[in-house]
Amino acid sequence: MEKLIIIKYGELSTKKDNINFFLKTLKQNISNSLSDIKNDITYDFGRMFVLVEESDLENTVDRLKNVFGIWQIIVGYKDTNLDIDAIKENILDLVKNKEFKTFKVVTKRSDKNYPIKSMDVSRIVGSYILKNISDVRVDVHNPEFLVEIEIRKGEVLYYFNGEAGLGGYPVGTLGKGLLMLSGGIDSPVAGYLAIKRGVKIEAIYFESPPHTSEAAKDKVIKLARVLVKYNTTVKLHVINFTHIQETILRNIPYEYLITIMRRMMYRISAIIAHNNKCNILINGESIGQVASQTLTSMRVINEVVKMPVIRPVACFDKLEIIDLAKRIGTYEISTLPYEDCCTIFVPDHPVINPSSIKASEYEELIPYKELIREAIKGHEVIYVGIDEDKEYEDIL
Repeated sequence: MEKLIIIKYGELSTKKDNINFFLKTLKQNISNSLSDIKNDITYDFGRMFVLVEESDLENTVDRLKNVFGIWQIIVGYKDTNLDIDAIKENILDLVKNKEFKTFKVVTKRSDKNYPIKSMDVSRIVGSYILKNISDVRVDVHNPEFLVEIEIRKGEVLYYFNGEAGLGGYPVGTLGKGLLMLSGGIDSPVAGYLAIKRGVKIEAIYFESPPHTSEAAKDKVIKLARVLVKYNTTVKLHVINFTHIQETILRNIPYEYLITIMRRMMYRISAIIAHNNKCNILINGESIGQVASQTLTSMRVINEVVKMPVIRPVACFDKLEIIDLAKRIGTYEISTLPYEDCCTIFVPDHPVINPSSIKASEYEELIPYKELIREAIKGHEVIYVGIDEDKEYEDIL
């Protein structure tokens, strides 16, 4: 028998004509995550198999838990001897030292030419276990231990209780999006959820020195580094927003500061997204959470761009977002006490139902198109990847 990791696809199995594209991408993403581990990856439309050294098994499984597109990860066994007696003996040898009181045997036959029906294989193997292991019994409804057998053409697979994967689609299968990444709790979670749907993300961060600190920028880089676990790399666009923000502060009625500021951020983000072949903008807006996230505010802010804006956490409450942030490893970073430019200069009473007409009129008080061109021309790009020693910057 050969010990190997078996990957079940889950949602990917619903794909038809383009399933091979999804599976090729999944294989490449797995290969990227195991770049420093000797491995052999093969697949068909039913399963993917990862062969590594025994000493690398645990580490490999841990890494696969961060790869989207995987429904279940199982350490199993493959054999080419399909004789029922060999199957019985192999299963007994694998389970005899495991601790369980109840079990169930489930058999699947993708090779319908195999002479013994699936239910009969399960019955024969189950009876053999009962005969040779004392103090165990069959429980077909809620077994403590599940013995699974897959009879395929020329081979048989044995495996037991597997571990859940992240599900979703392989990263990159649904194109690219630009995440508006602040230092807060919500936007990294939104990025994670977009990645889960197969969207490879780049990110954009607005800094406002000296009003925001270098520590705030480092905080965002750390958040991007967490997302790298799921996205392979993150290209982070850093926009110096100081000139725009100070101009808004001097010229725009105070209650409209946030509305106009967000409209500028949207415009800049849409241009950066277009220039980098991103199909959508992604942000962490949650309905009603702050003044700029009322439905009226979102409409007035959103109207300045034609590009679709995806809000993965729009209908989550704050506690749900926090729970997910803790699970993916961004919460502790997000709660570091460094302000970003969305939290400075916040008026005591920002408008919650802004007027589109007023917003447009107020924008004419500043040379915003020139300011946007200036910010984009001088923006910084940081590549955050698995190899941090090769992280580098470029100026457009």
